[in-house]
Amino acid sequence: MTLDPRIAAVTDRIRARSRRSRAAYLAGIEAAHEQGPNRSRLSCGNLAHAFAACGPTDKGRLRADATPNLGIVDAYNDMLSAHQPFETYPALIREAVRALGATAQVAGGVPAMCDGVTQGRAGMELSLFSRDVIAQATAIALSHDMFDGAVYLGVCDKIVPGLLIGALAFGHLPAVFIPAGPMTPGIPNKQKAEVRERYAAGEATREELLEAEASSYHAPGTCTFYGTANSNQVLLEAMGVQLPGASFVNPGTPLRDALTRAATERALRITALGADYRPLGRLIDERAIVNAIAALMATGGSTNHTIHWVAVARAAGIALTWDDIDAISQAVPLLARVYPNGEADVNRFAACGGTQFVFRELLDAGLMHADIETVVPGGMRAYCDEPRLAADGSLDHAPGIATSADETVVRPASAPFEAQGGLRLLRGNLGSALIKLSAVKPEFRSITAPAVVVDAPQLLNRLHAAGALPRDFVAVVRYQGPRANGMPELHSLAPLLGMLQNQGRRVALVTDGRLSGASGKVPAAIHVTPEAARDGALAKLREGDMIRLDGEAGVLEALVDADEWASREATPNRAPSAHDIGRNLFALNRAMVTAADRGALSISCGPPSPEGDAWEYDAEYDLGSSPVSATAPHEAKDA
Repeated sequence: MTLDPRIAAVTDRIRARSRRSRAAYLAGIEAAHEQGPNRSRLSCGNLAHAFAACGPTDKGRLRADATPNLGIVDAYNDMLSAHQPFETYPALIREAVRALGATAQVAGGVPAMCDGVTQGRAGMELSLFSRDVIAQATAIALSHDMFDGAVYLGVCDKIVPGLLIGALAFGHLPAVFIPAGPMTPGIPNKQKAEVRERYAAGEATREELLEAEASSYHAPGTCTFYGTANSNQVLLEAMGVQLPGASFVNPGTPLRDALTRAATERALRITALGADYRPLGRLIDERAIVNAIAALMATGGSTNHTIHWVAVARAAGIALTWDDIDAISQAVPLLARVYPNGEADVNRFAACGGTQFVFRELLDAGLMHADIETVVPGGMRAYCDEPRLAADGSLDHAPGIATSADETVVRPASAPFEAQGGLRLLRGNLGSALIKLSAVKPEFRSITAPAVVVDAPQLLNRLHAAGALPRDFVAVVRYQGPRANGMPELHSLAPLLGMLQNQGRRVALVTDGRLSGASGKVPAAIHVTPEAARDGALAKLREGDMIRLDGEAGVLEALVDADEWASREATPNRAPSAHDIGRNLFALNRAMVTAADRGALSISCGPPSPEGDAWEYDAEYDLGSSPVSATAPHEAKDA
């Protein structure tokens, strides 16, 4: 199928814009590859330290250099339901590699925090920066020069992007990502949301709310809504670095174990010691990045990836912008409705056709690159096949279903839910922002209403409790960006705003913070850039200013006289200082972090360009003239 010219044009612009930094990145991983298997260069003392705890068979293989040694980078902990199944994975992986005459070692663990636990809490201010800590921890795990390839055990929000960024720093090593799968269905997500809204209205008790939450989040595996964790899995498959169909097979099943063994075997087959060397840094090119964004748009995935995948791309020497994401979204139709964009959970999505159906539709429509190299033979067409168990218990694949099993959940590209994808870029005198249109009904996608301006989300709840909110309003929650306080998710506001919208009131949210992979039905302009703490326009807003938010037209503006607007000075952050709880340890991250449209990176990521600033790319290749499509003056000092 011929590639859609809109997708081809975006890909070409990304490639041209990134040519210097991408060339520098590829040269670096090629130099690392040419040095040969790193283990062979270790001194006897180095090597003895590395295999001291191994059994006789593994020691013999590690001494010989002739067989591959896989590094296992593990995000296991038993508080995250999605990561609890990883407890048994290292033993299963070692068993699989030993059967093939190779070895595997747990190279290191990385932290994995849960945004579901920290929502609305002080700990959420550490959440975004945990991604960069995970990237650094991954690099430390791989720093021992012992490995010919690696497998990565991670699922949730910041963990997968962090693992990817760290793995790309060792891009000469092949890599396969291994998920754990979603928990089985609990109560319907719509029912859970209704109880939350009744609780916000004072119509449900805490006991009722806790029972609803516990009936939804009830077992090992990822949460079943289509948030950041499950979006991670779809994007990994769309880039070809996870096995086809691996995303949504439940934990503790024979098929799940077969997928883990098969992923381990593939990681062994693609090391430089064999004839099918497939290093991660070569696999993740601009086409793979475009595929990931196309899959995100077609499925109505998490808004968080407008930040994370900019950072992931940068780690591979690729300059991805919000303009690129917006252009892809306008080309790619919405093919799935999974909660919060619909009523189905990810188990239902998988049963109705899942990633295999969506990918085939996108490939047939020319909206994904079919010709990328992946960790399995066959390129992206292999990802249209569904995993099955063979008679002997091994992994097999069969063609995915040809038609949707339920067109209320997934649809063909010829009859999509909407002609455009899930996200839209907004611009105006308040800066640039993003809105998840796929979660918002058309009648709520635009609003003009007075601003209610607060500098902390808790203040909005207090205003509601005091009866001080106007009937219709735009809640402006500012000083929530990366530099201000680490850009926490503000999902705790969703029940209140959703309840007010249910009452017939017109409400919206505008913030320089994040919302969530579970972004809901209320229109929300999020990730406003520049943020208030960087002298962004949100800091100039006053109570009662009229705000126009139009998701369809891509507009976000304060309807204030231009002369008055130009003369206004910023209002400083009025929120009380946050209780520490580890916050002081991340002061340097807040001081150094780039803006949201630059990936909100607090670490050096990817190669420097020959000119020194990796973000100084050729303006002629930009998609537009907004601050997110070229090096903006307010960011030059921070990039």
